[in-house]
Amino acid sequence: MADPVSAVLFDVDGTLVDSNYLNTVAWWEAFAQVGHDVQMARIHRAIGMGSDQLLDELLPADRDQAADAGLAAAHAALYSVYWSRLRPLPGAARLLRACHEHGLRVILASSAGPRELEVLRTALDADDAIDAVTSAGDVDESKPAPDLVQVALQKADASPQGAVFVGDAVWDAKACALAGVSCVGVLSGGTSEAELRSAGAVRVYPGPAELLEAFPASLFG
Repeated sequence: MADPVSAVLFDVDGTLVDSNYLNTVAWWEAFAQVGHDVQMARIHRAIGMGSDQLLDELLPADRDQAADAGLAAAHAALYSVYWSRLRPLPGAARLLRACHEHGLRVILASSAGPRELEVLRTALDADDAIDAVTSAGDVDESKPAPDLVQVALQKADASPQGAVFVGDAVWDAKACALAGVSCVGVLSGGTSEAELRSAGAVRVYPGPAELLEAFPASLFG
């Protein structure tokens, strides 16, 4: 018999906070500063990865990888300009509280760095419903590697079958597939339903508000 669901693991960027396109612009500007001409559409599709994976995805393999840390720092500085404008997606905080009130452990599992995740949590303003968080600083490899999902499971004290992950990117679904965790997708980050399902999402909703409307069948059905 499968374990009962006891925890919900949440991505943050594009899933709970409307930040993906601001992140895209910040990366685009960081790349342009050092002479990399990367189309925004490509950058957007890579949002959800940690910076280590994102740079490998978007930049030539023969680049000077010693400059990667500087690129990541430039992105962080450019993105920080938008921090005061970050807003939670409709229904996001209420969804976290509904999960918490239902007796589920709520874990944030973000590919953002620790400082950036702190800012996202401030924008979300739902710490009363969050049991634990994990970020790119806690793992060797970020999504689509399964490490972040596995650490989130440990913090939730849940088995892969006893948890559900909610995310907006194909990288979330792929990481979940490797970790053996069911992934519920949302379209609020700008990725299509077909792409999310192809990557392994078992259900897809327009955003956290619609997921909340279908709760709890959306997570347990």
